[in-house]
Amino acid sequence: MNNPALSSLNLSMPNPFKTLKVDDLTVQVYESAAEIALAGNAIAREILQNAIATQGQAAAIFATGRSQVKFLNHLTEFNTQPEKAQPELDWSRITGFHLDEYLGIAAEHPASFRYYLQQHLVSKVANWPDTHWLEIDGNGLLPLTICQDYENALRANPINLCCLGIGNNGHLAFNDPAVADFNDPHWVKLVRLDEQNRQQQADSSTFVSLEAVPQYAFTLTLSAIRAACHSLCLANGEGKAAIVHKMLTGPITHHCPASMLRQMPQAVLLLDRAAAEHIRY
Repeated sequence: MNNPALSSLNLSMPNPFKTLKVDDLTVQVYESAAEIALAGNAIAREILQNAIATQGQAAAIFATGRSQVKFLNHLTEFNTQPEKAQPELDWSRITGFHLDEYLGIAAEHPASFRYYLQQHLVSKVANWPDTHWLEIDGNGLLPLTICQDYENALRANPINLCCLGIGNNGHLAFNDPAVADFNDPHWVKLVRLDEQNRQQQADSSTFVSLEAVPQYAFTLTLSAIRAACHSLCLANGEGKAAIVHKMLTGPITHHCPASMLRQMPQAVLLLDRAAAEHIRY
């Protein structure tokens, strides 16, 4: 099955040096992380523009992490660098969500995902109504109510695009292997983070130590991710090579949550050469 996100791109984008199909998943390999960001931007814009054109509105889930920074820079480029003449997205017609957030952490904390997305996305979009950016209140008083309210909002806004990265233990969002459920009845839940995940957060964020990383977090579940019309997953760097190889060649199982993407014809995985190092073409 051809992925509709790749069928009629009207933006210039780099050409992958290899495209392959792994079960139902489309995988594209590019030379560099910079090319991944450009390709992801073109694909995301096509999806969102098509949704606005056909439905009058669009909804998207945005991810955080190193793999997303350049991608988000391109996605908001019209607002920050209009001289590049990239077609402007009508953000007033886009409703945005995010994948996950730590429990008990304020939005102003530099390691919070709300802070990250304010810095790299929301603050760069001048015409985005506050009511169109819906956050998980990680520091709210009633965490279970927050889960239910966020799930209700997601279900009320069919998701056109879900942006993803892959954790070192194969997690998508905060669905670590011990809590991942391909058929989760919930769309948002509280989970305890495993030690490998917490160490990754300590190594890649502003947390001063492993002990400073919260033990619990809110996450969109794998069921919520699977429900999106299109999913766009970016992974780059040699540090992702082992888990990329495992998700593409091992069994499809909750022990590697990212392997679920192989059951999703609506998903595209973009890799740079370093992340695809162990793949046999």
